[in-house]
Amino acid sequence: MLYVAVSALSHPGLLRHRNEDSLVAGPWTLCATVTENPQTLVFRLGTPLVVAVADGLGGHPGGDVASALVVRRIAAIGPALSSEDAVRDALHACNRAVYEAAGGEEESELTAMGTTIAGVVVEQDSLRVFNVGDSRVLAVSRDGLRQVSVDDSPPLEPGQRTTSLVTQCLGGMPGYRSVDPHVTTAPLSSGDCYLISTDGLTDPLTPDVIEEVLREHEDGRAAFELWKAAIEAGGPDNITLAVVRIGDE
Repeated sequence: MLYVAVSALSHPGLLRHRNEDSLVAGPWTLCATVTENPQTLVFRLGTPLVVAVADGLGGHPGGDVASALVVRRIAAIGPALSSEDAVRDALHACNRAVYEAAGGEEESELTAMGTTIAGVVVEQDSLRVFNVGDSRVLAVSRDGLRQVSVDDSPPLEPGQRTTSLVTQCLGGMPGYRSVDPHVTTAPLSSGDCYLISTDGLTDPLTPDVIEEVLREHEDGRAAFELWKAAIEAGGPDNITLAVVRIGDE
């Protein structure tokens, strides 16, 4: 019988005063807090299992509020995300919820708060990947590391490897703006491994470094070594990640 091992960690990094990232794994959420020691949860495959990270927008008010709101909402409806359309509908609802929580048409201290989101929904024989913004889902296989989410970022300039700008997110605007979520489905089998993370991990670390860690380690040790590498690279932003491994007992 297939199972899912989820090893998660969230940390503010070295330069930020607070953590505005949040995470969901099944019914479990981790919102704007600190876990230097990875937490590993094991789930039997049955109803849809959602694992996702949300990165509250820096430079905007209430990034921690937006990310926490979204992952808690996703945790509540996760078992119902049984199709690509259901995932899209959930992300549209989250976008609307962030806008309304920020005051809607009335200006408030939370006006323009927003968050990215990226994650997977795991079922018995398939896995749906989704994202809005620049948080990422990476697949690890014999062929190497492969990004399976789609960055909502402007084109990079020559020689530029990363950017903090996003072209869409949940909320993030004074007025309501619809989003166009990226959602795809892939087959699932034992041994598959995915990394879901905010850009606090993928900006300071090159794909080669991430791939090397995931080839040498798994589960909680992999999560810890990735966090450690990001800290050693300067820890410029909040770091939140989940290593998702499909096992067979």
